[in-house]
Amino acid sequence: MGTRSAIKAHRQSIKRRLRNRAVKSATKTAIKRATDTIAGGDIDAAREAVRAAISTLDRAAQKGVLHPNNAARRKSRLLLRYNASVAALQTPAEERPAGKEKLARSKTSASKTTKTGKTTKRAPAKKAKK
Repeated sequence: MGTRSAIKAHRQSIKRRLRNRAVKSATKTAIKRATDTIAGGDIDAAREAVRAAISTLDRAAQKGVLHPNNAARRKSRLLLRYNASVAALQTPAEERPAGKEKLARSKTSASKTTKTGKTTKRAPAKKAKK
């Protein structure tokens, strides 16, 4: 078998694993519920779901199930989604900026105007490795 301390440590690790698994599962469920509610378009329901998900993430970080930076990153991404959804619902369709077209235009321009008014050539952007 092993030493008495090893047996006890194993017993404790099993208990911790089950506890952590339950907290992690609840956290994932809260995030998924919030994401689905955001996609649904109901701002008030989304606000409550996001608030509950953030609370769950904070609790998981406090208990040590998630690293605090991991919880902060997930909260940030969730709030970015929520804020983008709210902004999209509040602005009329005619006033919305074309996101992909604007990005494509800025990437294709190969020249840059300096403070003195001179135009300089920029090197083409490198492709990211996969």
